Amino acid sequence: MTAALELFLQHCLIGLTTGSLFALIALGYTMVYGIIGLINFAHGDLFMLGSFLALTVIGGMMQALGGPAAGAGAVIFAIAFSLLIVPIFCASLNVAVDRIVYRPLRDAPKLAPLVSAIGVSYIFMNIGLFWRGAHPINFPNLVSDYNLLELVGYSSVQFTVKDFLVIGITVPLMIGLTLFVKFTRLGTAMRATEQSQLAARLMGINVDRVIAATFAIGGGLAGAASVVYSLYINTISFQMGFQNGLYAFTAAVLGGIGSLPGAVLGGLIIGLVRSLGSAYIGERWTSALIFAILIVILVFRPSGLLGARAREKV
Repeated sequence: MTAALELFLQHCLIGLTTGSLFALIALGYTMVYGIIGLINFAHGDLFMLGSFLALTVIGGMMQALGGPAAGAGAVIFAIAFSLLIVPIFCASLNVAVDRIVYRPLRDAPKLAPLVSAIGVSYIFMNIGLFWRGAHPINFPNLVSDYNLLELVGYSSVQFTVKDFLVIGITVPLMIGLTLFVKFTRLGTAMRATEQSQLAARLMGINVDRVIAATFAIGGGLAGAASVVYSLYINTISFQMGFQNGLYAFTAAVLGGIGSLPGAVLGGLIIGLVRSLGSAYIGERWTSALIFAILIVILVFRPSGLLGARAREKV
């Protein structure tokens, strides 16, 4: 295998890994939009708060379990515990925002909840600023960078334990969400509410409860993504929600906002374009390349790659 091909494969692996994280965050955007037609701009900053809580939980647990001398069992327990606590926190916070801010604006003009979402985003950002300060913070490097491909005698391309952690958590979550929406009673209620809230109410569906469940699931996914992202990148800051949220929202629009498979496809495309663009064009041109591709696709497919051609909701 030539060096050029190895470099291409390496950046494809990096792109698929980061793209999985973008897809997981994008699912929260697309679920909420699909149900109530709201672009929840606070979702990225909810992801940021989840990362801060993950640092608090994992840092505190590792210190209690012996600090740097703690064994692999303690590390696994701390990560597993944070993957339980942080999604619950993000889900609860998302539901609280819906109950306090968005639900009273259900029948208001569409711009009112949109501007409110921007306001909630700034509130979350300032909470993060107050919580951890303005400077980037190092997250504990608990996951090994060992190249798993060395186990099969191939070391020219890197697929580390960290990469496996990201894929091993995000892919089952995305598959589980798809199966949940497709085959469970609540998932059926979500799809009914997406098509028509009035018809869903007439069929006896508690629409407010369905919407709250949607915010809870979206927040939980953002919480899980925040833990995995922090363990993978090892640097967090109060502004991380804006950039990652922007990429995730772009992924949702690219794939077709309101479509769960579209959010996943869009996230993977964004991850690949970002990684390959950084390698072959330059880091400073990556964002321009991503949005240029988005514009070109939307010119020919205004509803996104997998989006259904439906009536406009905003």
